[in-house]
Amino acid sequence: MNEQSQSDDMFAIASLSDPLRRSLFDLVSQSAVPMGRDEAAEALGVPRGTVAFHLERLARCGLLDTEFQRRTGRTGPGAGRPAKLYRRAANEIVVSVPGRHYALAGELLISAIEQSDRTGEPAQESLTRVSVEHGHTLGMSAGSLDAVLQSIGYEPQDDGDGGLLLHNCPFHQLAKGHTETICAANLALLVGVAEGAGESRRKVQFAPRDGYCCVHIARSAD
Repeated sequence: MNEQSQSDDMFAIASLSDPLRRSLFDLVSQSAVPMGRDEAAEALGVPRGTVAFHLERLARCGLLDTEFQRRTGRTGPGAGRPAKLYRRAANEIVVSVPGRHYALAGELLISAIEQSDRTGEPAQESLTRVSVEHGHTLGMSAGSLDAVLQSIGYEPQDDGDGGLLLHNCPFHQLAKGHTETICAANLALLVGVAEGAGESRRKVQFAPRDGYCCVHIARSAD
């Protein structure tokens, strides 16, 4: 999740702090079919104009999807305008502070298991290879190690010697319970990112320390 996506998700979650807006979101979410403004207004006993305003706000935030339907069954001239209907959006809204990326960890782990089952390669070796490959793709796409570190939420900080300390681990809870496996995947992922981005001034190394990610981006020896 990049910074813009995180900001958008936080804005969406914040929009639910309004009691009426939250009631509308819950009402639409619990409906088996898309809901119109008149139905929502009647269900909550709120003026239609007020309901329309808040429904549109929820849609702009990405919490609701919209569609248009003629519910009378009539078509052609005189059938009237289609009604605007709302339903809960299929996309997920996830906010964590600091940023976590458990979906990425899950993708790497599942891909490794599937490939291990298919090829007979040991699961840990498969995870290392999959992580490097995925990181390489990220690095090539972003064109910069720093850009990937920011987008995944590592919170890089200058180490005072031309390298970077990573103040946040995007896989923190998993790493607490499965340190060896997750840290190995994390290291492999960033090695792949550096290779894909063509990073030559710095190297990725395993250097755990309290309060930081287990990976350190060190200045390469001259």
